[in-house]
Amino acid sequence: MISERAAGSDWPLALCEVCVQVLPGVDAAALVLYGDARAQEMVSASDGWAVSLEELQYTLGEGPAVEAYRTGDLVLVGDVRAEQSRWPGFAGAALEEGLAAMSAFPLQVGGIKLGTLDLYQRRPGVLSAEAVADAAVLADLATLALLENELAAADDKLRMEVSYQDVHLATGVLAAKLRMSLEDAFVRLRAHAFAERRSVLEISRDVLDQRISLEHLAD
Repeated sequence: MISERAAGSDWPLALCEVCVQVLPGVDAAALVLYGDARAQEMVSASDGWAVSLEELQYTLGEGPAVEAYRTGDLVLVGDVRAEQSRWPGFAGAALEEGLAAMSAFPLQVGGIKLGTLDLYQRRPGVLSAEAVADAAVLADLATLALLENELAAADDKLRMEVSYQDVHLATGVLAAKLRMSLEDAFVRLRAHAFAERRSVLEISRDVLDQRISLEHLAD
């Protein structure tokens, strides 16, 4: 059953909850929109664990979801431990978070790429063929709903579970102050986040609140 909190207009949360409830082996789910390497919004997530794993991929710039969006192909990972050469940063950090397996379904129509539906597992093992087929249907439904959302009036737009607007702002501040490109500024934020074992969103908020010296990020 979908909880009352997920009912009504909050279909993204309902979809994530359904993934956990009906897909065998799935412990958490997240729905994410992508633009480019810096532009990302988390539409919804089933729990905080999924949020932390999405932030981990965003901070590191690698992982199954990043690859699924980039290539447009379904990415099935039955054992994260075996993928440390494929995603050296993400695999190790994700294992520490308790992730054992993951599936990332691209959300796209033709050449239009929107994001990914990501399914997380605490135990290793690739999803069954039936579960993959069911998840693919849910991903298609999410894609259509997101496309409709793009056409909706401003007041009817979805509210993001986690917004990375502060990352965009901090990237702009860093680029202006240190006279570098936005891409280089974003790389500095990511590198600092990785070194501090924190999310790039947390580091960005520290930059905006002046809790981190910009000179420190210039090194």
